[in-house]
Amino acid sequence: MQPDDMQSTAVPWNHDDRLEVLVFDLGGQSFALEAVLVREILDMMPETRVPGAPALVRHVVNFRGRIIPLADLHLAFGMDVPATTADSRIVVIEIDLGGEPTIVGLRTDKVHEVATFDATASEGPPVVGLRWRRDHVRALVRHGDDVVVLPDLEAIFLSIARSETAGAAIH
Repeated sequence: MQPDDMQSTAVPWNHDDRLEVLVFDLGGQSFALEAVLVREILDMMPETRVPGAPALVRHVVNFRGRIIPLADLHLAFGMDVPATTADSRIVVIEIDLGGEPTIVGLRTDKVHEVATFDATASEGPPVVGLRWRRDHVRALVRHGDDVVVLPDLEAIFLSIARSETAGAAIH
């Protein structure tokens, strides 16, 4: 059994055990997140580095007059950060973090499609054989010939917040 802080956030399947998602690439792996979180998909744009910020959210961008963090999930999954290409996009999402609606940009290598996943094609992250932190993965879903990762964005972002709080307590 996992400790409470390691448990994955439940996948929000609808009443028909289906979920509409946006599928995108990170480091050659397909990932997906709930389509209802997506506010906009943007071409890459100028970013500003924030000194002292955690590596995962080291940059910010100007999104419609608001300064929002730009998260690089490559880092959360231990991947090398590739150079930006013509296919690179920023997926702007709104996610509830600790009870507070938060707008975040996610750097992606390529956005593919909006798809509908079925709960019967999903499985929880395996105990062994997973190359990423298990608490960063809510589920793996078979989609065509691919296996798509549903990341646990809340766990990823709240782990940053916890480490920032712990760091502030030390100083």
